[in-house]
Amino acid sequence: MGTMITTRDLTRTFRSGKDVIEAVRGIDLDVAEGELVAFLGPNGAGKSTTLRMLTSLLPPSSGTATVAGVDVSSDPAGVRARIGYIGQKDGAGHNYRVGDELRMQGRFYGLSRAEVERRGAELFASLDLAGLEDRKVSTLSGGQKRRLDIALGLVHEPGLLFLDEPSTGMDPQNRANLWEHILRLRRERGTTIVLTTHYLEEADSMAERVVVIDHGTIIADDTAERLKAEQAGDRLHLTVAPDAVATTRDVLTRVGSDVEDRAVADGVRVTARVDRASHQLPGLLHDLDGRGVRVVAATAQQPTLDDVFLNLTGRSLREAVETQEIA
Repeated sequence: MGTMITTRDLTRTFRSGKDVIEAVRGIDLDVAEGELVAFLGPNGAGKSTTLRMLTSLLPPSSGTATVAGVDVSSDPAGVRARIGYIGQKDGAGHNYRVGDELRMQGRFYGLSRAEVERRGAELFASLDLAGLEDRKVSTLSGGQKRRLDIALGLVHEPGLLFLDEPSTGMDPQNRANLWEHILRLRRERGTTIVLTTHYLEEADSMAERVVVIDHGTIIADDTAERLKAEQAGDRLHLTVAPDAVATTRDVLTRVGSDVEDRAVADGVRVTARVDRASHQLPGLLHDLDGRGVRVVAATAQQPTLDDVFLNLTGRSLREAVETQEIA
């Protein structure tokens, strides 16, 4: 496979009065053709600023970026001709009709009238917009406007698609419809997809690679499975009687780390970080039974991407996002 995106030491600074804000601090990134890559991080981490530079909407302060074979600084129009971009804010003109907006978007990208009508019918059906073609954009609900933005970004079936928080504000059914359409586009046309998201489950289940960004830098870049295994690890929870805690700690220490215990309603819960916890659990239970320890409850817990972020930064990504949304 070829390379669709390459950046080297990409930076972006802003001025606020006398202060200089370093939004992006030297990002090196390579994305291959056909990959689905998720940028994960709290608001202000630099995710959207990076996307805006890669889509030529914001010039880099320094460094280089090549997108779909085109330099974003020297040929921004060439970049825009080769990509699709769905930003966080409404992109359709509020005083225009829904169908006209899609037709104009398709024509701007060189589609014939017949192609525009075909693509419009497909997109409106899959994104639950059918029957709204003659409505003014201003009369749509927030969710409908979001789905129209997505249709505008997909109408020309781009080889490279950027999605900035694509499913924010959508109900579960429309989120599922959106992802079905995106994944079908990728499956049938080999589309390269780069997205930012606050939905950890979305990044975990959809993306082949997860790029964790914090304070304008990439702090992790790997598959979700490897990140969870290396940065967080499985957790094993065993609930035992108080007089069996010492024995249980000893057994878990031999196979894991970070062993701790705390009192719970039906005894003491002893927790450890254990590689492949679900596979080791039967043997551990057999070992404890042989030592006369009765296990009241046992749970093997797989880590989440939030655990990865917590391990890397010392804070929860969910809590960081929720705090910023409340503020």
